[in-house]
Amino acid sequence: MALLSRPLSRFIITAGVLYIGWYVLYNRLIHQSLSGFGFDMALCRHLASASAAVLGALGFSSGVGGSHETFLFMNGWHVVSVGWQCDGLPVMALFTIFIVAYPGPWRAKLWFIPAGLLAIHLLNILRIVGLAFNQVYSRSTTEFNHHYTFTIIVYGFIFWLWTIWVRRFARQTPDAGSPPPSSDQTPSQPGTAPVDERASASSPSSSDTTSFQARG
Repeated sequence: MALLSRPLSRFIITAGVLYIGWYVLYNRLIHQSLSGFGFDMALCRHLASASAAVLGALGFSSGVGGSHETFLFMNGWHVVSVGWQCDGLPVMALFTIFIVAYPGPWRAKLWFIPAGLLAIHLLNILRIVGLAFNQVYSRSTTEFNHHYTFTIIVYGFIFWLWTIWVRRFARQTPDAGSPPPSSDQTPSQPGTAPVDERASASSPSSSDTTSFQARG
């Protein structure tokens, strides 16, 4: 199809199909299993326990609690409730869809996507830790920072990862419409090296929300 031969159209269509598939998968399988032992709940538990571990490593009294062990405590206070809205899955999906749909070598995608997902997950843990500090030491600003400051930081980081892919890896994909270079060479005179005046055809390679509550 002529439409799919255009890079921008192909990217939009591929990204749209992948997003619809993710939306159906998330709402029919992942999100619906929150009351049991689904991946969404397991990820929330991990975020809470990892955030408590970071706080403990910094010398603060911390722990997790609640019926699903998704409540984060700091110095005896319940400071953050890690819910499905803040597990980071939607932004991870957006990052993955963009990289898969955008042109680039698949060999690079196979390591760039897992590395990016790990980086986003670690950033989400730091975001929850930041919310815990915010709730304890500046409770009046928690609502603003939760909805705006930390959201801008997370999406800005994802956008930065996208720009890395576009600038450093997407250019490594050769143009499908470019003809292969000719193997013909101009005969050279004895004692001289052949001169190739052809220009090289290759280019240089170079969330969600979190509910929180303080006691007292």
